Amino acid sequence: DLVRARSRFAMAESGATKVQLHLYDLSQGMARAMSAQLLGKQIEGVWHTGIIAFGEEWYFGGGIQRGAPGFTHFGRPLQVLDLGETHLPREVFEEFLVDIAPRFTMQTYNLLRHNCNNFSDEVAQFLVGEGIPSHILSLPDEVLSTPFGQQLMPMLSMMDAQMRTASEGAPFGGTGNGAAFAAPPRRSA
Repeated sequence: DLVRARSRFAMAESGATKVQLHLYDLSQGMARAMSAQLLGKQIEGVWHTGIIAFGEEWYFGGGIQRGAPGFTHFGRPLQVLDLGETHLPREVFEEFLVDIAPRFTMQTYNLLRHNCNNFSDEVAQFLVGEGIPSHILSLPDEVLSTPFGQQLMPMLSMMDAQMRTASEGAPFGGTGNGAAFAAPPRRSA
């Protein structure tokens, strides 16, 4: 249930907030099953990631989004990695999100170079001082370094451009079970 999911990730009594990484395989097992034959190397998944902090899941999908942990439109995570704890207050985190929001829009999204994994990495570095595992970030380069990956590049570039074109005029560029992040108004000093 959503209430239990949110409270499970909420602040601990010590004032620290647990930070986790949710990994979803967008290929739904196909990468693991077919990558060796197609790419000549094994990859475990085509990863979408989200950061769990302050009782919510934060991810980049047509803008900065948030949802109930494990209940976004990506379904249940395939893996959950503990990244550590943060002692930063939620308000500081939300100010950080406001600051980086112009760099994480549908117009800045790039399937291979500026995606959910780059967002998760930046958020993890801010909250716990370390990024997400490097094998997740290096996956596009690993795939593109193969002959089949090179053949896919024109199609992936076209898909990327079509996603941006389709999102023009749509608020926050996307749909799903996540809500676009909107920070509360800042108080004047």
